[in-house]
Amino acid sequence: MNAEILAVGTELLMGQIVNTNAQYISERLNSIGVNVYFHSVVGDNPKRLENSIKLALERSDLVVITGGLGPTKDDITKEKVAEVFNRKMVLHEESLKRIKDYFIKLGREMTDNNAKQAYFPEDSIIIENNKGTAPGCIIESENKVVIILPGPPREMQPMFDESVVPYLQKNSGYKIVSKYLRIFGIGESTLEEMIMDLVDKQEDVTIATYAKMGEVTVRLTCKSKLSEEGFNKICPFEEEIIKRLGSYVYSTENENLEKVVARMLLDNNLTIAIAESCTGGLICSKLVSVSGISKAFNRGIVSYSNDSKIEDLGVNKDTIKNFGAVSKETAIEMAEGVQKLAGSDIGVSITGIAGPGGGTAKKPVGLMYIALAYKGNTVYKKLNLSGDRERIINVASLHTFDLIRRQIGGIEI
Repeated sequence: MNAEILAVGTELLMGQIVNTNAQYISERLNSIGVNVYFHSVVGDNPKRLENSIKLALERSDLVVITGGLGPTKDDITKEKVAEVFNRKMVLHEESLKRIKDYFIKLGREMTDNNAKQAYFPEDSIIIENNKGTAPGCIIESENKVVIILPGPPREMQPMFDESVVPYLQKNSGYKIVSKYLRIFGIGESTLEEMIMDLVDKQEDVTIATYAKMGEVTVRLTCKSKLSEEGFNKICPFEEEIIKRLGSYVYSTENENLEKVVARMLLDNNLTIAIAESCTGGLICSKLVSVSGISKAFNRGIVSYSNDSKIEDLGVNKDTIKNFGAVSKETAIEMAEGVQKLAGSDIGVSITGIAGPGGGTAKKPVGLMYIALAYKGNTVYKKLNLSGDRERIINVASLHTFDLIRRQIGGIEI
C-alpha cells in the first residue's frame, strides 16, 4: 500500500504552524510497512482542497488528511471528501452526544456550529476523539482509503495510534514488527560502518539508522504473518548489533535517555540532586517528565551566576577566581556541594559556554564540564560541542544523563 499525507490549513502555508503531523504519521506508517511517497499541504480554499484530494487519490492507495475538522465555515475537509466520493453528509448521533458531553464536562455551553463536527460522509468508519471535539473518520471506496484526522497533534496522535494503526494492520494480512535500539556516544557514520555488513545482507529484516540531536536510533523491522515469527527473525540481528556496540546502546525498548536513568535511580533506590549552570534547568525538566521520579529526585538548582555557585552550592571563591566558572574544578565543587546540600546519594553538576557569545580561544563556545559525586568519589567529563545554542544545551543534557547511567551501572566513562 502506497500512502500520501495531506495537511490542510492556511496557517501551515504561512509558516505560523510547523507540520509535525506529517513526520509523526510517516514514521508510524513506515513502521507498519506502508510506503509514504508524497507529503502535501493545502490551504483552506475549497477548489484547491478538492484538487489536492483528487490528485492524492490518483497517485496513492491511502490518503491521510489532517486538519479542517473544526466547527467554522472554513473547516471543509470532510465536506470536500464527500463531494469527491459523491456521498452525502450524514449525522452520527453518537458523535454528537460525545461532543455535547465534552462541553458539559468542561462546564461550557456548546454552540450550534459544533454540531457540524458530528457530520460525516455516508458509510464512514468513525474514529473517536478523546482529547477534543473533532472525531475523525475512514472512508473506503473500491481500492482507495481516505483517513481524516484533526490537526492538533495532541488529538491526532492518540487517534492514529489507537484506531488507524490497528485498522491498517487488520486489513494488511501481515504483521509489521519493529525493535528500536537507542544509542548515545557514537556518531551515525561510525555506527553505520560497524554494522554495514549486516545492512548489506539484510533480507527479511530491514535495518535503518536515524540520527537526531546527538543520538542515533537503529530500527529493525520485519514483515511476517505472525508477530512472534517477525521478532524471532529480528532477535539475532539485535543481539549482534548490541554485541558490537556494547555500552553505547542504552535502550532496547525505544526509551529516551532520561527515562532509562530515572528507572535506574528508582530500581536502585538512589536519590539525586542536580546543579545546572549553562543548561538552565533543562536536565531537571527532562527528569521530572518521568512519572514517579519524585521518589528519587531530591532537588535541582540553577546556579547560573558565580554568586549562586558560591552562595547556594558552597563553591570556593578562589576556585572560580583561579580556574573560572567553566572548569573541572568548579564543576566538581558544584556536584559535591549540591550532594551535600541535599543529602542525596548522587550529586550532578554542569557548567559551560552555550554561546553564541562568551567564548575565548582558551575556552571556546561548546566547552562543557560535567561532574558527578557518588559513593565518596567524584568524576568529571569534559566536552567540546558544536552547533547553535539550542543544540549545545540539548546534547550537553544527554551527556549528563549518559554519565549518570554509566556511573550507576558501573560502565566505563
